[in-house]
Amino acid sequence: MSTLPPAAQQLIDGKLVAASDGSTYPILNPASGAEIGVAPDGTAADVDAAIAAARRAFDESDWATDRDLRVRCLRQLHAALLADADAFRALTTAEVGMPGFMMGAAGFDVPVEGLAWVTDLVESYAFETDLGVASPMGIASRRTVRREPVGVVAAITPWNVPTQINLAKVGPALAAGCTVVLKPAPDTPWVAAELGRLVAEHTDIPPGVFNVVTPRPNEVASVLATDPRIDMVSFTGSTSVGKAIMAAAAPTLKKVFLELGGKSAAIALDDADVAAVAGGTAFAACIHAGQGCAITTRLIVPRDRYDEAVQVAAATMESIGARDPHDPGAICGPVISAAQRDRVAAYFSVALEEGGTFATGGSVIDRPGYWVQPTVVAGLDNSSRLAQEEIFGPVLVVIPHDGDDDAVRIANDSAYGLSGSVDSGSLERARAVAARIRTGTLAVNGGVWFSPDAPFGGYKQSGIGREMGVAGFEEYLEVKTIAEPA
Repeated sequence: MSTLPPAAQQLIDGKLVAASDGSTYPILNPASGAEIGVAPDGTAADVDAAIAAARRAFDESDWATDRDLRVRCLRQLHAALLADADAFRALTTAEVGMPGFMMGAAGFDVPVEGLAWVTDLVESYAFETDLGVASPMGIASRRTVRREPVGVVAAITPWNVPTQINLAKVGPALAAGCTVVLKPAPDTPWVAAELGRLVAEHTDIPPGVFNVVTPRPNEVASVLATDPRIDMVSFTGSTSVGKAIMAAAAPTLKKVFLELGGKSAAIALDDADVAAVAGGTAFAACIHAGQGCAITTRLIVPRDRYDEAVQVAAATMESIGARDPHDPGAICGPVISAAQRDRVAAYFSVALEEGGTFATGGSVIDRPGYWVQPTVVAGLDNSSRLAQEEIFGPVLVVIPHDGDDDAVRIANDSAYGLSGSVDSGSLERARAVAARIRTGTLAVNGGVWFSPDAPFGGYKQSGIGREMGVAGFEEYLEVKTIAEPA
């Protein structure tokens, strides 16, 4: 406890505050189930005050127009995050159950690097483009395209990799000149509150530009999506909730960014090192207990190598196990909550009902906290619920294919299209298959796409829009065309 940062508070209009009625809810360590702190259970009045502050800051301050101010403030925030790194990492492991090795990637280092990257981008970004002179309808006109901030952004984030997703929204939105109301998941309010504390205590970001509210009810997402003072909703989470937010935002025609679910496929072609692909995919499915939307959770392998792939995947998962996230060797920690543990357990029952077998795992672990065995499911085809639905646990389904065309068919036979991988002994062949997969990110022969400058997002029901990269920054901009007499 001594390594954890100050108690969680909301940030509203530049002030760190409790809930307006003083109410709180417990923050639990998913590895033990123990209470490690409390978060303000923000009220409707708190949310209203945060929206009003963000609206006022956008309409009345210089934030939207003063690029130099934004750059200076974001550099201050970046420096504060680096100075607070040890406490932030410790908090993430305690609150999220994230193993320490992830802090060098999505847990902390990459999102903080991403904040620096988008700050550099905005410093040199061309907000105006000269289209030159043309004579539409015989009128000589000089045309200019301007990019301007969307306005007030409601950023609604999940619990799985909160610092990554918080900063992937907040950084570009603030850099673009927007003001923000951040509403984190009730399971992980503290890391968002800590971001708010750093803004309040270590930056010159004006009051109201960035706000953090931590109400427990998930219905707050609907409030943010319907409020006419909000110009854009940026949401990461389940596809079902994304659909509800999109519907709620429709009456006011808000701009909506959605990064949703995935059921990504790892394809091993018949000339690939199938054992290596199986082991690598099993390892990936264990990372952070499988709680990642882009994790490859379907392993698609040549039919005549199926048994080998299942055996290697099972052996890999057994060697990894589920370990305390404070253990330096931990890969698979706990799932976030009792509800998530029970959800994964329900899929184990579905697997048996559908005729599947467990090559390893297949049950929860009876210990304090919320633990699930890393699990390999065999004997199911791609029509099974376990192959079609996002489980969000350390569960890998192995599916046979009968050649490249069949592998592509299976990979694309999904409501989702977020990520995936293709491995082949021939780079040209792997590229050809990758070109046919309808998904937003793909790793070919071990390539890594996750980087601050690389757009991330999905096809189909995996979402709308892109996060990170120039495309992610431009999600927070409107486009205005201006014509003047030439």
